[in-house]
Amino acid sequence: MKKFLVFFLLGLVVAVSGGDFNQQFDITWGGGRGKIVGNGQAMALTLDRTSGSGFRSKNQYLYGKIDMQLKLVPGNSAGTVTTYYLSSLGATHDEIDYEFLGNISGQPYTLHTNIYAQGKGNREQQFHLWFDPTKDYHTYSILWNPLSIIFSVDGIPIRQYKNLESKGIPYPKNQPMWIYGSLWDAEDWATRGGLVKTDWSQAPFTASFANFNAQACSGSCAINPSANSWFSQSLGTAGLAKLKWVQSNYMIYNYCTDYKRFPQGFPPECSIA
Repeated sequence: MKKFLVFFLLGLVVAVSGGDFNQQFDITWGGGRGKIVGNGQAMALTLDRTSGSGFRSKNQYLYGKIDMQLKLVPGNSAGTVTTYYLSSLGATHDEIDYEFLGNISGQPYTLHTNIYAQGKGNREQQFHLWFDPTKDYHTYSILWNPLSIIFSVDGIPIRQYKNLESKGIPYPKNQPMWIYGSLWDAEDWATRGGLVKTDWSQAPFTASFANFNAQACSGSCAINPSANSWFSQSLGTAGLAKLKWVQSNYMIYNYCTDYKRFPQGFPPECSIA
């Protein structure tokens, strides 16, 4: 007889479908460079030589499936960084990152991912994409549950970080996180390690966010996994095959293979399947 694990925690389950940015987010910085448009259905962030811009969700989430569509800065985007991430606050914060590092015209964006648990990050993986992310909107998803964190692009998994607490490896599980988005200048490191600077003659730069959707818990939550598939979802055979395809063809950096960075041995999660 199959046993189901039911998590009983006090709280509220929040489900947002096609969320109105006016209701779900606050523009937190940028001096008017961030604007909610399309009757609340999209957010446009701009960057010029004076400032970038950014927003934060009104709610915090502890576990969830978060979808956001992005259309990135077109043309010569060197030096710019567009971000979409979850984060708590403080020295021991948790964080789940998408960062899109711009490049000179005709060169691919670098999709940079990272995970912080209890204030420690340094878990970077980077990818090139199999499409031009500036031409149309594409969906970038974070599935965060007690089993793992899965990054997906248009429904295709690109990265999985498993909960290995039983092996002594920290995992984000106790700190609710806000959703953030931003567009800012990082010409000192973003493009080819800072070798290619921002071309301010191309400013203002604009990135767009749309079709936010969250199946998530605000604070803690009471969930029966059999009724909320995302809470107990993991990668099956087909998902693992897609993950392998992406990582074999489009991954350009993996901290678990960086011998120069970890000469004394890789972080422990790298050796655990």
